[in-house]
Amino acid sequence: MLTKDLLRVSRAGGGYHPQFVGRESRPLAARVIGVFQGHVGEPRHRLDEALSALEDEADDFKLVRGFAALADREATFETRAELPPERARRVAFEEAEAVGVVTEAEREAALERAADRLAADRSAVESSLYADREVNEVLASFDSRWGPDELLEQYNLSLAQTALFDATEVTVRSSDPRTLVSAVKRLGLMYEIRRTDAEREVVVTGPDALFRRTRRYGTAFARLLRSVAAAPEWSLTATIDDRGTERQLHLSADDVSVPNVEPVAEPTYDSGVEADFAARFEGLDLDWSLVREPEALAAGARAMIPDFAFDYHPAGGARGSRSDGSDHAHADFRVFFEVMGFWTPEYVEKKLDQFATVADDVELVVAVDESLAVSEDVAALDHRVVTYSGSVRVKDVVDVLREYESDLVAEAADDLPAELVPEADAVSLSELAAERGVSEDALDGVAFPDHELVGRTLVRPAVLDSLREELAAGMSLSDAEAVLDERGLADASAALSRLGYRVEWEGLDGGTLREKE
Repeated sequence: MLTKDLLRVSRAGGGYHPQFVGRESRPLAARVIGVFQGHVGEPRHRLDEALSALEDEADDFKLVRGFAALADREATFETRAELPPERARRVAFEEAEAVGVVTEAEREAALERAADRLAADRSAVESSLYADREVNEVLASFDSRWGPDELLEQYNLSLAQTALFDATEVTVRSSDPRTLVSAVKRLGLMYEIRRTDAEREVVVTGPDALFRRTRRYGTAFARLLRSVAAAPEWSLTATIDDRGTERQLHLSADDVSVPNVEPVAEPTYDSGVEADFAARFEGLDLDWSLVREPEALAAGARAMIPDFAFDYHPAGGARGSRSDGSDHAHADFRVFFEVMGFWTPEYVEKKLDQFATVADDVELVVAVDESLAVSEDVAALDHRVVTYSGSVRVKDVVDVLREYESDLVAEAADDLPAELVPEADAVSLSELAAERGVSEDALDGVAFPDHELVGRTLVRPAVLDSLREELAAGMSLSDAEAVLDERGLADASAALSRLGYRVEWEGLDGGTLREKE
């Protein structure tokens, strides 16, 4: 992005048209690069003089300055001085005050005294006095990534980014909408998805629409154009606040191209609040897995992509965090989760409208920043709400998920018969729950007339009788565990206790079965 004073736009026809450059500007771009290359080892003020001379020759001095501003980012400047400039200035000023400098001769005398104190030549003191000023810094190297053609492309991109900084709203259509939305969310931009007859379009709130424009938001907004331009086909329409006058800006792949587009880095989040919550939630051992950026939800004429979803996997199902909803089909239940943080009043109204038009069968939990004062409005839409200040309390969210668990267990229990007769002689409750597609808790009210519960395993009495014949006091624990394992009893401690045995430990030699007294 360029500074605002370097913006070149035309307002012909009431529009807002950045003055992009083409091949005709290649010679000028090459000359700017050549000026930098030719001034390596020289102070900045001489480089600036050469660039000023080039401005006088060119038809548009802003274009020269724009090229130079981009080239300057590829340059390395450093302070070169025989003495530390700050120390040289301090000593010289002290000697000047002692001498009482008025004339040139007195100035020379003060410098000589300073040189004596610093054990240096007078010329070294004089050349070091202001060597750390920006105009005196030396161009140490110029290792540009760009040739003239690349500089033209970079200029067009930067010009478009600068023009968009005054946008109140930007509408983007892309041949890769998922990547676009992912970039918008990771950059922390406020957005909505509108559904048209042919496709979806992403509408992003521009920096100029904020009640308090921030440099951080504007910079993130400018970075979005890099991700937009990465798609093979895209178009963008922006509403620009041009000093109080609304104008339309239109861009497409024909205007801006970006070689080696830098993707939005992972794993950033829309906000620190979300990142903090995700990190703390993932550290818990729950039957819920956290899903980042799940599928879009229909919301009237719009669509919304919640920040997270929680997938319920009872009975030891898959747990952990996933970056997308690809495994949703393997989850037993999904709850969507949206975090309402730094939003403008207008954006809050749009979100409330989305929440109101989400399908009835969608379970949505919303974390609302207390400063927004809209928790009651969200709750009135039949969505579950947790409030927060500073950070979302994981316990509050887990409590809501526990409520869902209780409802799911109750529903699953209602669908189970009063009695179950498993075919296996021995089967764990977790295996049986997984087979029936319920949680272990849902089995609490079920009777098992042909089995006895030993620990967390259902066992036919005949198996227990057989084990009484095979096990005996004095048998090693390892041999006993092997026998139990063959019969499907993994919880040796519970099984041995049920059969009337205890384990007597003999140092490091292992355990031995003894009858209970």
